[in-house]
Amino acid sequence: MKPTIIIEYCPKCHWLLRAAYMAQEILTTFADEVNAVTLKPSEVSGRYTIYADDKKVFDRKEFGGFAEIKEIKQLLRDVIAPGKNLGHTDTPVHHN
Repeated sequence: MKPTIIIEYCPKCHWLLRAAYMAQEILTTFADEVNAVTLKPSEVSGRYTIYADDKKVFDRKEFGGFAEIKEIKQLLRDVIAPGKNLGHTDTPVHHN
């Protein structure tokens, strides 16, 4: 069964546009691998977390800020489609 990606974002921080952009990128890149992308306003201030079903894939606070979209795609790919080649954006991720 294809996973549902959930982007939980802080509406008070005005992160809806960022979440919508990431949803569009995820749907474009993983059109055949995901069931849906859901945008979920968080009740917790400052939260920006991405899940594949119940598995946390990215958390802004744990990461120390926002990741680039290519890093998000790589993290998601590793969970939902490990064999998928992401093309020119498929370069090593460097975490600080």
